[in-house]
Amino acid sequence: MLGDPQRFKSLTGQDSRIRQSFIGWHQPNTLRKLVDQLKPLPMIAIKTGGVVTPLGIAQGKGDGFLIELNAVLAGFGEDVYVRPMPEMNGHWNEYCAFNRDGSSRGPQYSTAAFRRAFARIALIARGGSKRTLDAKLRQLGQPGVPSELPRTQARIVWNPQGYGAPDIRANSAQAYYPGDAYVDVVANDLYDQGFKAAWDANEALFAAHRNKAFGIAEWGLWGIDDPPFVERMAAFV
Repeated sequence: MLGDPQRFKSLTGQDSRIRQSFIGWHQPNTLRKLVDQLKPLPMIAIKTGGVVTPLGIAQGKGDGFLIELNAVLAGFGEDVYVRPMPEMNGHWNEYCAFNRDGSSRGPQYSTAAFRRAFARIALIARGGSKRTLDAKLRQLGQPGVPSELPRTQARIVWNPQGYGAPDIRANSAQAYYPGDAYVDVVANDLYDQGFKAAWDANEALFAAHRNKAFGIAEWGLWGIDDPPFVERMAAFV
């Protein structure tokens, strides 16, 4: 029962409407079932799984998944949080632009490629007329969509870590920001690993995007019991 929403409610008294799960780019056929399981308010975190690179997504090579995502969201007919490629500035993720030692993973994974990929995901997930979408995608130097796409109530979550790993300027959160037009919610992941820098980075990320809703997509203790950490998170909220 670990992670079960009802168990969480019984332990904390908190009734959280949002249910989150991860899905890989190779799993488009499970999207419909997943969204239904995550009612009343799904959050879908999408990882590439090495199936497609950020540049490949921007070039339309991952459109099969995105077209199915749009259809599922339209069929659901209510708000769904879509969280593409979270923690993108963490080297442990296959879509990060940098390796642990700070070396580049090349143009297929560059921060510019990520920004373009994120924009494409947002546009297709939200849907719209072919004419409108093609015009917006052309402005990004990207191929159009094959047909009209139904409009959805997708809420797009851009979710870096407050500070990069590796923690270099080129791998900062802002280096991956695609622009306000493609983001509805800015989020951070913050775990209790004893780093004061994590709180400083959280405050900086919040301050940089005051025109957007802000969330903590993931947070928690890390192998220790630390009530002050929980109290500090409550104070921030």
